Amino acid sequence: MHSFLFVVFALVAAFWIFHGLRVAYGLLHLPWVRDFRPVSDAECPRISLLFAARDEEEKLPEALATLAAIDYPNLEIIAADDRSSDATSEILDAFAAKHSRFRVAHIRELPAGWLGKPHALQKAYALSTGEWLVFTDADVRFQPDVLRRCVNLVRNRGLDHLTLFGDVDMSGFWETVLLTFFAMALQLATDPHRVSDPTSRFYIGVGAFQMLRRTAYEASGTHRRLAMEVVDDMKLGKIVKESGFRSGAGIAQEAVSIRWHSGFGNLIRGVTKNFFATTGYSLFLSVTAVIAMLLFHIGPLAGLALGHGWIRLFCVIAILIPLVFHGGVDRIMRVSVFYAFTYPIGVIFFCYMLLRSAFVTIRQGGIVWRDTFYSLKDLKRGGG
Repeated sequence: MHSFLFVVFALVAAFWIFHGLRVAYGLLHLPWVRDFRPVSDAECPRISLLFAARDEEEKLPEALATLAAIDYPNLEIIAADDRSSDATSEILDAFAAKHSRFRVAHIRELPAGWLGKPHALQKAYALSTGEWLVFTDADVRFQPDVLRRCVNLVRNRGLDHLTLFGDVDMSGFWETVLLTFFAMALQLATDPHRVSDPTSRFYIGVGAFQMLRRTAYEASGTHRRLAMEVVDDMKLGKIVKESGFRSGAGIAQEAVSIRWHSGFGNLIRGVTKNFFATTGYSLFLSVTAVIAMLLFHIGPLAGLALGHGWIRLFCVIAILIPLVFHGGVDRIMRVSVFYAFTYPIGVIFFCYMLLRSAFVTIRQGGIVWRDTFYSLKDLKRGGG
């Protein structure tokens, strides 16, 4: 038994040394939007900023106010109203009446073979004329100079696709515990610094901000390739990279900000449709992921208490590295580094949410998204 535990915790420690430290190092070297000067008017290519909105009357006005304040001379903004049943349509139309660079596409019906959001983004793209496209969400808030700085960033780094980690508004202890661990888990899963390496398998796409060349988007297949993809933002990054274009990630902080699901309970319910999709709707992969996360995050705590000798040393390594990693993520997210000590709690809730997503999806035979039911069979067939 001792030999078995020795091997197990040696592998766990090796994971954190060779992967965890590499990802943490890469995080330190991601470009920060604020470090790139805003380009001049003459340097501004035409940009189309596109988003889908459905029943967003609560958050939409604040987000639209920041869009109106964007300082960019060659910009069009296109919103696709995806069958809203609240005041979203009226809010968008009123905004379009006041701002000449803003247009609205109203979608009344969803064709077969499409999820609502990818279809809406495809419709927005069809109306666009920009050399560069920026895909975002209806509740994202922008600082006025973010587009000018991002143009400089993509040119400086030679990118065809740029996604940004922005600020996430957090309220209260439990939201912060969940969201900071989510951010850490996303870093470990995607290794954003290596995304720009064409030889690496890593890709990333964050729904709040994805900027890409029109030619790269079209050559990658547009959202038609993502028609039945629940995690369409991540998979957009995937198809762009698979098509041979250079993708990259950066840190925006307050330049791009969002209030995600409000409240601990809404966070848990809000990811029900997404989490199972990240494993390709495979129960085996979902259970395997949960076991692995518990082993790599919680296992060292048990090993430290019950083991001895080399096992304890391995466990100390496997505790300290994620602790420091989480603290670095906390600094970027501008919360207390003491939240690093909550990462075991975050792991447990993350595992619960993944298993809950799998259970609910399998039980109901699919997902409900934007008031439309999609069968598990169709989702498996259509996922990228």
